Amino acid sequence: MKALKEFTIQFVGLKEGEHHFDYSIDSTFFKNFEYEEFNEVDINIDLKFIKKSTLLELYFDASGFVNVNCDLTNEPYNQNIQDQFKLVVKFGAEYNDENEDILIIPHGEYEINVAQYIYELIVLAVPAKRVHPGIEDGTLKSEILSKLEELSPKEVNEDKASEEIDPRWNNLKKLLTDK
Repeated sequence: MKALKEFTIQFVGLKEGEHHFDYSIDSTFFKNFEYEEFNEVDINIDLKFIKKSTLLELYFDASGFVNVNCDLTNEPYNQNIQDQFKLVVKFGAEYNDENEDILIIPHGEYEINVAQYIYELIVLAVPAKRVHPGIEDGTLKSEILSKLEELSPKEVNEDKASEEIDPRWNNLKKLLTDK
């Protein structure tokens, strides 16, 4: 993944203390991961990198938007992204990334690539169910939405429904209220 070389941080040459890295993420970033769920991407990542003598702390802060298709109408819309993630990098005998918040890298390492963590932060920040904001506030007019409205089950008048209920159920309802 030579295209993601800019996301490699060589921490050996850095002084102990706080360092900042800014990344601008667009659609080409996700092509490297062969992820094609987003139509358009414009996200800024602010990475606060704190180097200590025995470990590294990385604080990711993502803000921006991804253009996705609505799950109901397939209409594209901009989904705002605002998320944070903290990663602690420790040094050990061998590489271990089993814990999602702690990464253990071998003692001889001198750099870390943060592209995978940025990718996961953005993908997980998008809601599982993508609903166009125009559906929630009623402003979206779409052919698909009209068809869904037409085919949705109609509300039943409660008076009419109570007439059709078997009278034996009414006797059972009395048991609930006769306490």
